[in-house]
This record gives sequence, structure tokens and C-alpha cells, in this order.
Amino acid sequence: MGKSESQMDIVEKSTKVAGRKSWTLAEIGLSALLLLMTCAVVVLVILYSTKKEPQFSTNSERICTTAGCVTAAARIIQNMDPSAEPCKDFYQYACGGWLNRHVIPETSSRYSIFDILRDELEIILKGVLEVNGKEEREAFQKAKRLFRSCMNESVIEQRDSLPLLELLTKIGDWPVASPDWNVTQEPSWKLEEILSTLNSRYNKRVLVDMFVWNDDRDSSSHIIYIDQPSLGMPSRDYYFNDGNYKRVRKAYLQFMITIAKMIREDRNLTKDDKFVEEEMIRVMEMETEIANATTPSEERHDVTLLYNKMTLAEVQEKFDLNGFNWTLFIQGIMSAVNIQIKPDEDVVVYGVPYLTKLKAILTNYSQSTLQNYLGWRLIIDRVGSLSRRFKDARANYRKALFGTTHEEARWRECVSCVNTNMENAVGALYVRETFAGESKKMVSDLIEKIREVFIETLDELQWMDGTSKEKAREKATAIKEQIGYPDYVLEGNNDKLDQEYENLHFSENKYFENTLENLRAGAQKSLKKLRERVDQDTWIIGAAVVNAFYSPNRNQIVFPAGILQPPFFSKHQPQALNFGGIGMVIGHEITHGFDDNGRNFDKDGNMFDWWSNYSAMRFKDQSRCMIYQYGNYTWDLAGGQNVSGITTLGENIADNGGVRQAYKAYMKWIEKEGTEPKLPGLNLTHEQLFFLNFAQVWCGSYRPEYASQSIKTDAHSPLKYRVMGSLQNFEAFSEAFQCKPGSIMHPVEKCRVW
Repeated sequence: MGKSESQMDIVEKSTKVAGRKSWTLAEIGLSALLLLMTCAVVVLVILYSTKKEPQFSTNSERICTTAGCVTAAARIIQNMDPSAEPCKDFYQYACGGWLNRHVIPETSSRYSIFDILRDELEIILKGVLEVNGKEEREAFQKAKRLFRSCMNESVIEQRDSLPLLELLTKIGDWPVASPDWNVTQEPSWKLEEILSTLNSRYNKRVLVDMFVWNDDRDSSSHIIYIDQPSLGMPSRDYYFNDGNYKRVRKAYLQFMITIAKMIREDRNLTKDDKFVEEEMIRVMEMETEIANATTPSEERHDVTLLYNKMTLAEVQEKFDLNGFNWTLFIQGIMSAVNIQIKPDEDVVVYGVPYLTKLKAILTNYSQSTLQNYLGWRLIIDRVGSLSRRFKDARANYRKALFGTTHEEARWRECVSCVNTNMENAVGALYVRETFAGESKKMVSDLIEKIREVFIETLDELQWMDGTSKEKAREKATAIKEQIGYPDYVLEGNNDKLDQEYENLHFSENKYFENTLENLRAGAQKSLKKLRERVDQDTWIIGAAVVNAFYSPNRNQIVFPAGILQPPFFSKHQPQALNFGGIGMVIGHEITHGFDDNGRNFDKDGNMFDWWSNYSAMRFKDQSRCMIYQYGNYTWDLAGGQNVSGITTLGENIADNGGVRQAYKAYMKWIEKEGTEPKLPGLNLTHEQLFFLNFAQVWCGSYRPEYASQSIKTDAHSPLKYRVMGSLQNFEAFSEAFQCKPGSIMHPVEKCRVW
């Protein structure tokens, strides 16, 4: 849990770049062959598509025939379905070809343009992590050592459950798979101590979510937050709803039972299936009560209502959990980083309704059931670091949850592990290998163009008064940006990168323990910030990521190197595609500063109400239109459930604002620079190409099981509705494709916030 940044994601992944390699004759020949093949694809699609009149160019028009244009044209033609009617179903028109050509891999719950880019990025990371560079800096050596330990499957199989059994002894053991737990453990068992150990040593926040983050009301300081916890399954709906949720619930319980039996067997305990089943059913009952006590995400959207600041002494007085000692719990966590906590320590409580209900739950269950639950929540996350038979034990649960029938390739799992835990070291390796440094300047220019349009567009808004518009201008002007990667990661004489990982110690033969090292380091890195000022220059994400972010506490937008590639961006593709791709992403992230959450923060990242009453009320009116619009989309794959217009509101506001600002910025660019040449094989205007590339960024498909999950857990609308919803609201789209008023893509009533 903890706080997260707004992001572009569709869910779950002075600088010098390395000298450019000179091309060999073979490489030149291969490139020429690829270019010829791409041209052939374009020609074939032209011949195939000539039935559809407006698709193709005439000889009298300027055509761009550079390699970049030919490649872009081939990609666009392959992805689209020219037989579809753009004014009826623009998503099918833009993505129908892609959907026909791509099958979701057996290892994936969803497959999209984003996922393909991430797959390709992981191939690059595999290459750089496999190269053994003994003279390299310490950070790179550690990243490669972690990767090798993960790939060392023979040792992982040989060690089997041994590292897990050792781990259990460090957290007070697991009663369901332990002899005489009640006799040996219960007298000295303290819930506060177990919870603080899980939090500080294993970054596992169970029952109560306690973390350190920027203070919403003072963006220069850190503060302790207390909130409701995450659950073992993805959302509270899995504990109560029928249909696929019920199937997942059954598989989850069976997964618990199977693991408990395996550990008992490994400890040579007597076989007692009935005892194990009864114990784990009790754990499931308890977790269901915990889920029921949590507040649904739809009711947690207003951060100003969540924020309750009080002293630790007041927390103790207000939330008495059967004698639970809050100071002992929090001091136990902070002792891991040598920080002393006093009764007058300020904390922010987000989860007031949950904590009010928690006492009754703790009263209902024995210490052994509580310990079984805590042990299970730690174990479930560690299964992936164990031998094959543990992964086999969770296969049915994963199939019910994601619809997947195979585990990811081992090397992908290992690349992801290293990138997640050592993102700056891996980001440096990635940037050194592939990233063109000049992209930073080009994207910076695009940000300025789109920021300028956002500010200009404020004058169009009838619903906002002058005072609030001026504050919005100030905030938009103050948005800070991070592009590509932090400079220091490529500076050989700068020790900062190595210092980030100086407390990490990996062994090539102990992958399980290495993952625990990462958990400890991650927890302690966050906790020790409590007494530090906020460093506004710290990057919130690594460079090797296909995503973009907005931080309300920093009023900052971030575009990692991983997303600065086609179809989002390339200096070799037409600007229509760049504005429709990365331009829309930039507009999306800027608009997050003014969505239903971001609007509560000022230009310095402080939660402060800078709105007049008039504008605040009208903002809610404008938003209501969008809540209703998206809430009326039903998703067949998710069993016909409706999209949650409330949960997805922030992302929908950002999508709508992003495409509008990027389009206007592109129109201004054309006015200044002149019209671009057409793409070969496509008789589409530049306006049409803009919208087509915007839509194709979101081409993708889901498994039904994952659709049922994401409709409850994802803050983003399903891919199709991200495209359809944004364009149905935008008059310029209807003009570009000459859609008649009242058609599906040109509804009479349109929603607009920004």
C-alpha cells in the first residue's frame, strides 16, 4: 500500500551516452533488407486496402519516404482496420489490425502496445545484465550478481524450502505448520512486535499500514502515515462477490492449505489435513472480516477527507485495539533506522473508519489465528523466490486470478526483479546501451509547448472564475520536469549511484535471502526519511520503465527513458505522431495536477485549497458529467460490469485534457512550421494521423479473469474506453473524421473539465 503517484500506466513494469558503434557491412545489409521488407508490407497493405476510398495518397502530394516515415506508416497500417467505420467505433478502426494479429501469450493476463515495449525493453536489460564486467562500478556488479542468483535455478531447487523455513523462525513461526506453537510461543507473543518486524525488516505491512511519506500539508517534510492495509487478494470484491471472484476465492483458500501441508511435510510433522483445513478456513474468515472493514476505493478519492493529523498519544486514545500499544508498534519499526519516537510525534491517519472497526476483529480471533494470517501474508509473496514445486502450488490460483497457464520465462522474472529493486543501476545500464541523449531536449521543448497550451486554454473555460484561473496558471508554470534519467547515474566519477546500494549484500547462491535484503533495504530507505527534508531532485522512478508519472506532493512530471521511443516518440517520425503519442502523455501528466486529486495541491505540492467556492462547485459539476459518461460503459469481458466512473475519474480527466492540449499544441506547431509531408500508403490528414497514433498507443486485449480484476483495482478505464471516451468529447476529432452529429463518436452531449 502506501501512497502512489498518478501514472500513465495501463495497470502492473551533462550526460554522455556510450559511444555509437560503427556499422558492419552485415548490419548495413540487414538494415537494407528490413527496410525493403517494411516497404513491401506497406505496398501489400495498400493493395489490400484500396477498397476503402480515403486511405491512399496520390502522386501529386508530398510524400515522406525516409526510413522513419516508412516504418511509421507500416506500423500504423498494420495496426488499423480500414474496413471499420471511424465515426462508429474508432477503437476498432485504429486497433482492429493489431487485435487480429496478436494473441495474448500464455504467460500474460493482458497484452498491449505497452506490454510489447516492456518485453522489448526486458530483452535489452537481459543483454546488459548477462555481460560480466568485473572492472565495473559496484552498483552494476551488485545488479548482475542479483540477476545471476535469480537465474541460478539448480541451487534454488536444491535448497528447496530451507530458506523459507529459516525465515519463519524469525517471525515467530507459523502455528499451522509448527509443533506445539501455543505452548512455546503464545506467552511471549506480542502483535505489536510481529507487525513491526514484518514492516521494518520485510517491508510487509499487514493489518495496519504504517509508512513514511511527504506530508500532504507540508511538502518539504516527511511524516508517518497510518492507513488501512492491502489484502491477500487484489481487492475487497474478491471476498464477497460471485462469478469469477468466487472461483478466485476458492483457489486462494486451496493455495493456503496446499502451502501449509507442504511445510508441515518438510518439517516431518504428522499428516493432519483436517487440522490444516480448519486453521486456514479460520484465517480466510478473518481476512474476509478485515476486507469488510476496509473502505471501498470509490469512497477514498477525496484526500482532504482522508487526512487526519494527530499525535501518537491521540492515536492511542482514539484507537484502542485490545490494549494494542501504538508507541511500541511504531517505535519497533523506527528503531530499525535508529529514530526515536515520542508520544507527541505527529502522524497522519488515513484509515479512520478501518481502525475503528479493527478492535472487534482482533477480539474475535486467537493469537494463533492472527499469527497464521501474518505468516501467510509474508509467505504468499515469497513463493516466487522458491523452488518449482512452490510455484506449482500456486498455479491454480494464478489461473483463476489472471487466466494465465504458464509462468513467465525465468529470465524475464529475474530482469524484472533486478529492475524493480535496483532501478537506478539498471536504468544506467539501459540508458548507456540504447538511449539517445538528444531526446531530452526535444521532449523538454514539447513539454513547454503543451504547458503553454494548457495555460492558454484556461481562458476558454466558462466554469472557472478569474481568481482560480490565475492560481491554475501559477501551478502549471511551476510544474517541474524530469526527462530520461538522472544525470549522475552516467557520471563515472560520481559515487552517488554506488552509495545508494552500499547496504545491499548479495550472494550468488542465495537468491531467496537476496530478495529479503531488497525488502529490508526498501523499507529502511523509506523509513529513515522521517527526519530528513524532502529532496525535490530525487527521481521517483528508474529510467528503464515504459511509463510516465505525476507527483502531486512535488508538482512534478516524470518521463523515463523507457517511454521515449516509438510509437510515443521518435525524432525520425512525423510530428503528428509525436504530438499524438508523447505529446498526449505530457498533457495527461500535466492535467493530473488538476484532476480530482491533484487539484487539492498547490504549486509547491502542499494540500491547500486554492479554489474559490464558485470554481470548486463548478469543477464538481463538470466532473459529474464524466463520472456518468464512463460509468455507463459496460465491459463484456468483465462479465458485463460497468466501469467505475468514480474510481477512474482522475485518469479520465487526464486522458481528456491530455489529448486536447496535445492536439492544440500540434495545430500551433503546424501554423509556425508548415504542413508536414504525408506518410506513404496513407491518404490521411495530419489531424487524422494525430488521433490515429493517440488511439494506437492503447491497442491491447485482456483475459476475462484479468478484466474482472482490473475493473475493480485499476484507476484507468479499459483501453478501448480510454480512446472512445476521450475522442467522443472532442469536437476536433469529429471534424477531422467528418463524423455526423449524433453518431457514436460525435454524441450531442460532450463532457469537458480542462
